[in-house]
Amino acid sequence: SLPGLAGVHPYFPEEIVQGALAILYHMERYLCEIGGVSRVSLQPAAGAHGEMAGLLMFRAYHEDRGEHRTRILIPDSAHGTNPASAVVCGYETVEVPSDSRGGVDVEALRGAMGPDVAGLMLTNPNTLGLFDENMHRIAAIVHEAGGLLYYDGANANATMGITRPGDTGFDVVHFNLHKTFATPHGGGGPGSGPIGAVERLAPYLPTPLVDFDGRSYRLVGDRPKSIGRVKAFYGNFLVVVKAYAYIRTMGGEGLARVSEDAVLSANYLMRKLAEHFHLPYDRLCKHEFVASGSWQKERHNVRTFDIAKRLLDYGFHPPTVYFPLIVPECLMVEPTETESLQTLDAFAQAMADIADEAAADPEVVRTAPHTTPVKRLDEALASRKPIVRWQRGL
Repeated sequence: SLPGLAGVHPYFPEEIVQGALAILYHMERYLCEIGGVSRVSLQPAAGAHGEMAGLLMFRAYHEDRGEHRTRILIPDSAHGTNPASAVVCGYETVEVPSDSRGGVDVEALRGAMGPDVAGLMLTNPNTLGLFDENMHRIAAIVHEAGGLLYYDGANANATMGITRPGDTGFDVVHFNLHKTFATPHGGGGPGSGPIGAVERLAPYLPTPLVDFDGRSYRLVGDRPKSIGRVKAFYGNFLVVVKAYAYIRTMGGEGLARVSEDAVLSANYLMRKLAEHFHLPYDRLCKHEFVASGSWQKERHNVRTFDIAKRLLDYGFHPPTVYFPLIVPECLMVEPTETESLQTLDAFAQAMADIADEAAADPEVVRTAPHTTPVKRLDEALASRKPIVRWQRGL
């Protein structure tokens, strides 16, 4: 809402927007420190856009070395945007299975590596909420085969201020400013997905970047190895401003506290639910965890879908369901760092009550929600014959 920021225009001459350029410059420096990378481009507009930029950088790097690599490895627990981004960039995707602990199966990874593998896309902690215990081994396997390691920063609120992806072997790192550096957590769009790189990949970053010569800030686009622009102008500037303010407000210790609170909240809630729901990976988690409605389905014919709908009657927006795909009847619960103890306890009690209802009166759960203005929809019909515009009388 600051007039000088809200009113700035990307076509203004550099000399009259030095303050805006200073924010971009210092934001890059902050993200370099947080991520353990050499340079950062603020251009990508969201996480998947950052993925695309990172994979284009992979291609440019390998082609610069005279190598034609066609495959990208992706864990079976990955976000769906990972394989989608790889395909958009012209790569063939290869799925790498998880091991019994929920991390990357190291031997399967080793077997999948080869001279045609451009790299591995990895979220750490992954979508199971687990930090991969073999991170350094994974990085070594990929790098020894000439591949690169891409960091999906969707879950960075579990580790920022504590560990840096660049220090654990990642070559390209993306950040979700609208998710990790915002409050309440993930508080809406638009998005911003800056992409960072270690020194050997930095020449391929999207341009322009902002440099400072000791006297003034300037946009630099003359970088011969760059993949070029991936978005008009300089990224979603006001989202960058919001994230800049967040980082300045929190400081290094505050960012670490955010991660600690997110991890504490998730583990607290996981233990609260352990009595009522199956935990496929019953171990210390990071910012999120997965539970399963498999007990309820097997014993009472109540699905995770039903549990999610019943939560609406208790006043809670349901968590992500049926993802990751490798967990049957999955409930992915991410309380984040912003929820109070009272809210966590109320959610845990609601879940416990629903588990009891599934046993005592399963039809109540199967037919939920009961208190919302719109009851259960025919989702198959909605997906096949969607109404995508307003119509009188509907």
